[in-house]
Amino acid sequence: MKPLQISADTAVKLSKKLGVPIESLMHMPQHILLQKIGELANETDKNQQS
Repeated sequence: MKPLQISADTAVKLSKKLGVPIESLMHMPQHILLQKIGELANETDKNQQS
């Protein structure tokens, strides 16, 4: 599996937001990463509505 095609800055920001090491993030399957980003977005929306 090849690493994700994202910038280093994006990888650092996602790593901090998702709470996973950068190495794990870069080798994470794309569909799982998208799912985690979606969960993070839903959580953020809920917090903003409160």
